[in-house]
Amino acid sequence: MQKLPRIITTSVIRSARQGESHGGVYLVDLDSGDIEQVIDWNDRSINWEGRGGDRGLRGIAFHQSKIHLAASDEIFVYDRRFKLLESFTNRYLKRCHEINIANDILYLTSTDLNSVLEFDLRRQLFIRGYTITRAQPDRGNLIGRISAAVSRRAKFRVIQFDPNSENGPATTLNSSGLHINNVSRTNDSIMVSGTRIEALLALKEEILQEYAPLPRGTHNASIYRDGVIYNDTASDRLVIADRNNRVQQTFIMPKYDPAELSHRDVPGDHARQGFARGLCFYGKDIVIGGSSPSTVSAYSLATGERLKQVNISKDIRNCIHGLELWPEE
Repeated sequence: MQKLPRIITTSVIRSARQGESHGGVYLVDLDSGDIEQVIDWNDRSINWEGRGGDRGLRGIAFHQSKIHLAASDEIFVYDRRFKLLESFTNRYLKRCHEINIANDILYLTSTDLNSVLEFDLRRQLFIRGYTITRAQPDRGNLIGRISAAVSRRAKFRVIQFDPNSENGPATTLNSSGLHINNVSRTNDSIMVSGTRIEALLALKEEILQEYAPLPRGTHNASIYRDGVIYNDTASDRLVIADRNNRVQQTFIMPKYDPAELSHRDVPGDHARQGFARGLCFYGKDIVIGGSSPSTVSAYSLATGERLKQVNISKDIRNCIHGLELWPEE
């Protein structure tokens, strides 16, 4: 079997209390099983209003030799030795989840505003924002310019706004209703998905289309070959499907004897076993996925077998979030 890679992953601690660690960043060698925690996110400036807001680092993206890590409303930039170099934020960056870099543009999810932001890494400037809404929105809650070109089959619309102005979207009771949690760039389209969006959406030149249907509750949905790949979090599995969401291959998340787990009294809507989140590829034959309690697993696409799993924590609250290959020098 080919040697497995090192990966970098973030974890978040659900239902954590003030003064406790809120997860961190780990380097995991899937070949040897070695784990190194490189950042411990235990910041007393964390906002304690509500669950999950500022708690922990989330999305991961690389640009040149720098590592970009998403917190709730701020992006931290580190060097390869995890020295903090800088950070930046925006008034419309609210509860950021996954991030992605392509062609010197950083794409960021703004979950509390049903939005995606673009940040030009060369100019160090936010350049565009997009709010996504269902096809019959409450127009009183949305500010911006609705694209005239909307696909007839799309059930969603896009509103473009200037992230440097004061005229963008506002936080309301419904502004996080789609729970947008993933963004990526594929060729000339921005791909967007969320736990309450029943499709993988493709945004191209202000035209929003449905690329493929998805079940509710997905994470990390993206284009894969002629179809899609995603974490079907509600079903505790990683799924490869065609563009009609006909399932072609599945990988079940590992689970542990409940007696081995700590904090077993946490309510299930706060933290549970098998919660599938985090996804990346290694070569053409291996997919790597994350699950809770924080575990990283490598699967063979050729055989459907789990090749390796490495557990970071048996604390049921400790959940994998971001997951990427570590670029070896």
